[in-house]
Amino acid sequence: MTVRLRPHHLLCLLTYVGKGYTPAFVVNYDRIAKRLSAGEAIEIVAGPDDVCAPLLCEPEQHCWNDSVTERDRLAARDVGELLRREEPIAAGTRLVLDEDAIVQMRQGFATGAIRQACAGCEWSEFCTAIAAGSFEDVRVTMHC
Repeated sequence: MTVRLRPHHLLCLLTYVGKGYTPAFVVNYDRIAKRLSAGEAIEIVAGPDDVCAPLLCEPEQHCWNDSVTERDRLAARDVGELLRREEPIAAGTRLVLDEDAIVQMRQGFATGAIRQACAGCEWSEFCTAIAAGSFEDVRVTMHC
């Protein structure tokens, strides 16, 4: 199986600690975090993904907003550059994030190198605090 993720969720997974929009969102994201921690592959998608799924029935769906699409564009560009990918990250891209990739992405996140997509996000300060705390208690961890 693969976890379907939109590009900006490549950043969100770095700081996910079990907080979210709704209880159903948290339960779903916890499942996804376990799958990613076990090394399950990621397929990049355009638009709502497996993380968004519990929010798609909510009256205020932000998953389709232009600002979220722009976050995806910026995250795909920045993460792709950070990981030195030959091909750009786009819908259909498959990734397997190993421990080295996660460490590299967390370092880039902590320094701000891959944080352009976070501008204007309501979770940005929260995620900044998690990065400043050395990513303590994050749910996506790699075990080699």
